Amino acid sequence: MNNFFLSFAYSGYSPKVPSVIASFLALIISLFILLYFNEKTLFLAALLVSIIAIRSINKYEQNGGEHHAKHVVIDKFSGIGFALSVAPAMAIPLAQLSELSNGFIIQALLSFVLFLHFDKEKHSLIGKISREAKGGIGIVGDDILAGFTAGIVSSLLWQAYLQAQVFLG
Repeated sequence: MNNFFLSFAYSGYSPKVPSVIASFLALIISLFILLYFNEKTLFLAALLVSIIAIRSINKYEQNGGEHHAKHVVIDKFSGIGFALSVAPAMAIPLAQLSELSNGFIIQALLSFVLFLHFDKEKHSLIGKISREAKGGIGIVGDDILAGFTAGIVSSLLWQAYLQAQVFLG
């Protein structure tokens, strides 16, 4: 069961780009939570998964598991969950999903791409957490920060786009 959780429903065992596949699975699950519940539920789900993941990763490593093992990708749900829960255009009624003007699809995809970028490049504090923090905190912490950063940047870009639309008439 722990392996199922840590590998995020075995998506971490994909032969090619397991972290991207896990992130995409996290995107699908997060969108489902947003559409049928709300951003607060997604935030709390990401928080709960993060806490359980940190504890599970610590136990995994104490039992001889490799630090930063490629199949341990549950942290991607934390990152994507936090990214989508902080973007303000994410909470919309289901009937308005297809309207591009509300920003739901655009911000979701932008948050996803930005999360992948920040998670891979590990700029600044994200990289420092990944390199220096031990155990589950190091593995999950960088994804949490990458997720929050992605959500904030996507929100800022969306707001800049809206302001440009108003300015340009």
